[in-house]
Amino acid sequence: MALEKFKNSQALSMGVELELQLISLSNFDLVAASPDMLELLSRNDFPGVVTPEVTESMIEIATSIHTEYGGLITELEQMRNILVRAADRLNIGISGGGTHPFQIWSDRRIFNKPRFQEVSALYGYLTKQFTIFGQHVHIGCTNGDEALFLLHALNRYVPHFIALSASSPFVQGHDTLFNSARLNSVFAFPLSGRAPFFLKWEEFEKHYFEKMEHTGVVKSMKDFYWDIRPKPEYGTIELRVCDTPLTVERAAGLACYLQSLCKYLLERNEPEPAEDDYLVYNYNRFQACRFGLDGTIVHPKSYEQMPLREDILTTVRKIQTHADSLGAGDALEHIYQATHTRSDASLLRDEYSNRGSVEGMVDFSIQRFR
Repeated sequence: MALEKFKNSQALSMGVELELQLISLSNFDLVAASPDMLELLSRNDFPGVVTPEVTESMIEIATSIHTEYGGLITELEQMRNILVRAADRLNIGISGGGTHPFQIWSDRRIFNKPRFQEVSALYGYLTKQFTIFGQHVHIGCTNGDEALFLLHALNRYVPHFIALSASSPFVQGHDTLFNSARLNSVFAFPLSGRAPFFLKWEEFEKHYFEKMEHTGVVKSMKDFYWDIRPKPEYGTIELRVCDTPLTVERAAGLACYLQSLCKYLLERNEPEPAEDDYLVYNYNRFQACRFGLDGTIVHPKSYEQMPLREDILTTVRKIQTHADSLGAGDALEHIYQATHTRSDASLLRDEYSNRGSVEGMVDFSIQRFR
């Protein structure tokens, strides 16, 4: 199958996808409730889209296309309210968070959908271990070349989004000492990581995708689990590194931070991306996953070591006018405040310390989402 033609989208339009946890209120473990949840939600209009995910203990919601923060946060709040009411009717909890802190992967059930069954047959136990929860953000691009430029120009900012969204400190009942342990599960897949360095869509198609397709390893862009990937059928790039935040307010803030940053980059305010930028990519990614906002990253051009928190604050200042022009000033203020307060990962650790149990931490996540 040939690579789909890159659809021309409105520049800097955006959409958000959130993978959410479905939780038993009796023991606070994950529960295989997505078939019931989806059936209940189908009875009435739902803003955006709600779909199953790979295991039955999770669902995914996707917003409509937006250009401004106001419309995005309004729709996300409407979605959340409908989801919470539906969960209450089913006597289950629903929450954000990048991992469930104590679920056992072998207890999960693959959702009965051909795509998910195919993935399970190929990747074995990794598929059930993929019961992790992320936020994906799509940014509209006018053509494929623009998409590839943004994809690579954003490489040095990937740690920002990991640290600001980090909400997965616990796995299998234990503190991992990571702020985002979720991404370690993603990295287990062979087609994860970073995209190959191409800046022209025609070259990407001819010299990479067609060769990969010829190997029989991939059939479409869905087979790549890159941190940022182009989505030609939507005319977007898709940022995939974020944990699902504990609140929709944080989710909207992250999306508009990305939108504002893309506007800044498209105006060629920084040196052109280069292959050598990726020399420190995995190290910077690790720092953000392990230490969150307290990490230290290396600038890919100057090799200067920088506190991640300070780099985010510097970036917020330099893109402020771009955010204001997009109507994203409130979103950028949210990001500014997020660098000065407890991260979601820190809040979860605090709750574990205060309540003395992983179940109490899950209860906190459910209440935080409401």
